[in-house]
Amino acid sequence: MAQDSSFSTPGTSVTTPNPTLSRTLRVMESPEELASGLDRAGYLPDGGVATAAFLAVRMGRPLFLEGEPGTGKTSLALALAKAMDVPLIRLQCHEGIDATQALYDWDYPRQLMHLRVLETRGEVDEASLYTRRFLLARPLLQALENAPCVLLVDEIDRADDEFEAFLLEVLSENAVSIPEFGEIRATTPPLTVLTSNRTREVHDALKRRCLYHWLEHPALDREVAILRRTLPGLDERLARKVAEAVGKMRGLDLLKPPGVAESLDWARALQALGRTEPDAETLGAVLKYREDAERVIGSTIVG
Repeated sequence: MAQDSSFSTPGTSVTTPNPTLSRTLRVMESPEELASGLDRAGYLPDGGVATAAFLAVRMGRPLFLEGEPGTGKTSLALALAKAMDVPLIRLQCHEGIDATQALYDWDYPRQLMHLRVLETRGEVDEASLYTRRFLLARPLLQALENAPCVLLVDEIDRADDEFEAFLLEVLSENAVSIPEFGEIRATTPPLTVLTSNRTREVHDALKRRCLYHWLEHPALDREVAILRRTLPGLDERLARKVAEAVGKMRGLDLLKPPGVAESLDWARALQALGRTEPDAETLGAVLKYREDAERVIGSTIVG
């Protein structure tokens, strides 16, 4: 997607225009229209998800998605990018992530080579070491430079408080300041989707900046529809049996309740074996802990 970008010298500001994103957002006139776009992208939203996503798009606010693993948080961001025909830029959070990993770094080997070339010519030009060609853009900077796009900040709950504060500043300003280079600013913010598995509480300051939505595991009929959409050859009766069994498993006190991805794996396994009923022999496709498998086998969920 073509766009004009320019960059600043220290102390100046750069604006990256984003008219395409504005045009894309105006196309989505209602939650129902966005739901249709997500459906075409392979994501089957319920009314609450469609409304939350629509408001994030229309209001230009980050969308904070929280819920158990496997409820479709990351998949929603992927589908939004596809539905709106814009790139997806993903920042995977982890323990110890810092601004350098998320924002930018300098390409020191190339800078050193450039410096040696200058020295052979008898030239001294330190400013030339800090131009755009030596700047390595990480996901946050990529998103500001390449909007319109969807920025997925995945599993923000795995990062620490300091990174949360840094991210809040970037999302609030839609700009970053690089001491040796200057400020880079996007006129229109990227559509930011943050996800959390709630392994810890994210600070209120970040949540207040966002629109919030809690994702539940899909209801029975919706999960059946997801299974049959993803696996077109899957028999409807088997899809319903799988969805019913997985729904019951989620009601048990399991170490890791299965998500939709596990439902799909189980259905694929049963389909590959030509089975017509969920059974204990294939539980390895849906449960990942021995204790969970023992608990399910001890129940009446599978034969």
